[in-house]
Amino acid sequence: MLETRNLESSIAGTQILRDASLIVPPGTTIGLIGRNGAGKTTFMRSVMGLLRPDRGEILLNGTDVTADPAHTRAALGVGYMPEDRRLIPEFTVEQNILLPLNALGTGVERTRLDWVYELMPEIARFADRRALSLSGGQQKLVALGRALIVGHKLLLLDEPFEGVAPALAERLIDVIGNLRGEGLSVLLSESDHVHSADLVDGLYVIERGEIEEKTVAAA
Repeated sequence: MLETRNLESSIAGTQILRDASLIVPPGTTIGLIGRNGAGKTTFMRSVMGLLRPDRGEILLNGTDVTADPAHTRAALGVGYMPEDRRLIPEFTVEQNILLPLNALGTGVERTRLDWVYELMPEIARFADRRALSLSGGQQKLVALGRALIVGHKLLLLDEPFEGVAPALAERLIDVIGNLRGEGLSVLLSESDHVHSADLVDGLYVIERGEIEEKTVAAA
């Protein structure tokens, strides 16, 4: 579903990613583990087209999208949950969830929205509340709902458990685990392997922008 080949990306002239190659097969959950500053977010942003790579290739379902603008990812069924959530505070929960569809100019997928609410009934209960009134953990759930509204095929989850209270981290683990039965491909980044140990089918470690595949058992 996702493959990167020898990806290299820089920020302000400083090279961050170095020959970063990774594969997320269809229907699998893959972990990307690395300490803060190792390059996880740069990798996610590069895949999403938010940062143009210096070289290398990004393939989504076999199609080279390396040079394509970021907004095309949503139309290809890719959902993105950034580490810092990036919700619009004045918008309601539901308005934030539906934002990618509005940006694409498509109508509301009521069936998809109902599925998101069924998966996470807690966000359905405060669908009319403004995002600024929510806790950090609740905002993570809303950001995941926003990714899911367009992420029919692939989800990129950047540090979904970072800064979340233990109870909400467990809830996020449950929700992400339930996606296994939906046929979605998931790339999940984390600073360690604590929360994702039972979620992933494969594992990569990133260090100083270089990615190395590991066996799950050895993590």
